Order: sequence, then C-alpha cells, then structure tokens
Amino acid sequence: MPDWWTYQPRDLLMFSPETYYRLFELHNAELWPAQVLAFIGGLAILAMLVRRPPWAGRTISTLLAAAWACVGFAYFFERYATINLAAPYFGWTFLVQALLILAGGVLAGRLRFDKPITAAGKAGFALFFFGLLVQPLMGPLLVRLWPGLELFAIAPDPTTMATLGILLAADRIRWELLVIPVLWCGVTGATLATMGAPEALLMPAAGLLAILLAAYRSLTGDSAES
Repeated sequence: MPDWWTYQPRDLLMFSPETYYRLFELHNAELWPAQVLAFIGGLAILAMLVRRPPWAGRTISTLLAAAWACVGFAYFFERYATINLAAPYFGWTFLVQALLILAGGVLAGRLRFDKPITAAGKAGFALFFFGLLVQPLMGPLLVRLWPGLELFAIAPDPTTMATLGILLAADRIRWELLVIPVLWCGVTGATLATMGAPEALLMPAAGLLAILLAAYRSLTGDSAES
C-alpha cells in the first residue's frame, strides 16, 4: 500500500478528467436538439440586455430560471450523478436558484432592465456575452472534442457565468440572487483545479469580479441611470 503522502489531490476524485469531459459529450447527445432552443434563448436575452424594453425583466428572469432548472435536472440529477455522489446536492442548489429567480424576477418583478446600463453593468454584459458565445469554445481550443461543448442552459459553468453578467447588468444589484452563482464558481474552480484543468481559475475569477463590481455599485450608488 503506497504511503498517504504520495497521493495528489486528483487522486481523491471519484472520476478522471477524461470521464468528466466525456460526460458533456453524452449529455449533449442525449439532449439534442435542446441546444438550439437554449442558444436562441440566450440570444434573446442578449438582445433584451441591449435594447432594455419594459418587459425585459420578467422575460429574462423566466428564461434564466428555466436555464437553472434544466441544468439542475438534466445535468446534475441525470448525468453528473453517475460519477459524483455530491451531484444531487448541486442539483438541488441549482433548483433553489431557479426558484429564487422565479420568485424575485418573475413574480415580484425585482429584477429589472428598464434604465440605461451603467459602467459596471457593461462589465456584466461582457460576462454574459462571454458565457454565451466565448466560453463554449474554450473546450475545442483546449483540444477537446466539439461534441463536448459546454453551453448556456445546458451546462453549469456557462449558465453561471451568464447569470453573473445578467445580475450585474440589471438596474439594481440583487444580492440574494448572487450567492449561489458565486458559490458555484468556487466549487467548479476547485474541481477543475484538482483535475489540473488549465481553465481552473476562470470561474473563481468571474465570481470574484462579480462580487467586487456588485460591491462597487452598492457602495457608490452606481445604479442604473435614469
């Protein structure tokens, strides 16, 4: 039996990096063509963040809540649970976030996009754009297979990245909606770091940036301009 000090953090994982990334290939194959609808929904959100019509708040909230619920059910309960015993707990957390968005953004109408976007909000717009259109391409750029693309409303990381952007681009910061996305940034960052993934710092950095920008807006009164 090897000595305990010879183990590395990745030895404690219940799965290999190859198994982890293969999971997204199987996930995409199972859900096709839901990716098309998810991408159309993401583009619709992008357009509403730019044009900011009066009905954007509840519409964006509805699409975002659906995205978190879909990832919670389809990815965590049905897919990730096959290799990670903690996956159901993550799934319930994503469902809680979906309910929070539904309650605050749809029913109460507290997530609004009526006013011109602020300077800090523009950084949020950039995060959403990155999560929707750039982050999915990182896998192929890192020599992974195209069928394993991680997509908004299909996989957790781009969904979380896009959500951080949406929350920062809103008229006011809703801290209660930021907690779970920021926590997931830490969880997924730790998982990727343990696997030795080159993009391990991406999500923690996005979570930290979101906290700093949200705090800046709250402390300086940098809410959306009238």
